[in-house]
Amino acid sequence: MVQAVITLTEHENRVLNIIKGKFGLKNKTEAIQLVINEYEKELLEPELRPEYVEKIKERQKEPSIKVKDFREHFRLT
Repeated sequence: MVQAVITLTEHENRVLNIIKGKFGLKNKTEAIQLVINEYEKELLEPELRPEYVEKIKERQKEPSIKVKDFREHFRLT
């Protein structure tokens, strides 16, 4: 595990305290971890997530079919 010393503004510190209280966390480290995890889920592009890579690897193992005309095959015309 990596340890880091960070500098927060008064406002950022208050926000962390609110998150800590709202989610019943023990300390600010847990609050920061929660914020990072939520950021990852909501804002990072899917291809950057490790679970996305695993999902794609599993999909590559599935059988596939060849489709000559997409519109015709799915009756979109």
